[in-house]
Amino acid sequence: MNVILLEKIGKLGEIGETATVKAGYARNFLFPQGKAIPATKTNLAEFEGRKTELLAKHDAKVAESQRRAELVTGVSLTIEVNASDEGHLFGSVGTREIAEAVNALAGSDIAKSEVLLPNGAIRELGAFEVALDLGHDIHATISLAVVGLKSAAGVSDDGSIIEEIDQREEAEEAEAAEAAEASATEAVDAPAAVEATEMSSQPAEAAVEEAPEEDAVEAVSEIQTEEDDSKN
Repeated sequence: MNVILLEKIGKLGEIGETATVKAGYARNFLFPQGKAIPATKTNLAEFEGRKTELLAKHDAKVAESQRRAELVTGVSLTIEVNASDEGHLFGSVGTREIAEAVNALAGSDIAKSEVLLPNGAIRELGAFEVALDLGHDIHATISLAVVGLKSAAGVSDDGSIIEEIDQREEAEEAEAAEAAEASATEAVDAPAAVEATEMSSQPAEAAVEEAPEEDAVEAVSEIQTEEDDSKN
């Protein structure tokens, strides 16, 4: 497929030139990104009529890309991550993390799509040279060091912070100790409560036991009175 380049693209050519590319590359990348248009007679005539305007816009975009490249060229980044003793990351460092780190350090506006990681996300500790594609055939290179997280706490085999695990275990132990103490207190208080209950019930039982004795004495007195009356 023949296309008209709207910006300088690597080995394809300069702005305004025609190039032959694969249809898929044109439809999936060049056309959506506004980097080229189909090389039809109508488009060729329109481009020639607007050539001066389009070249001026192109030059402005190139200047902006160059300004952005100057902000980040030579920047050295250090990203700390959780990693095993063998240097394997618990996770990865990808284009988003790199773009955010660059922007925070250099005050730039690099998009994650402009970070080139041809071998995929970084999953090992080490030093890397990372290329940035800022468009209009402008590139920049940054230095990236991916290092193990500096923490006295340390990291477990599954990537968890050991200090956090210890704190969680201490909290669980404290809760268990409190529960055991509460159970022991209840065990000590229970006999005293039972004894108090028994003591409070004793007077009532005594009263119940005394009642029959009083009734018997009263009955004997009545019998003696009746015997005395009969003698008289």
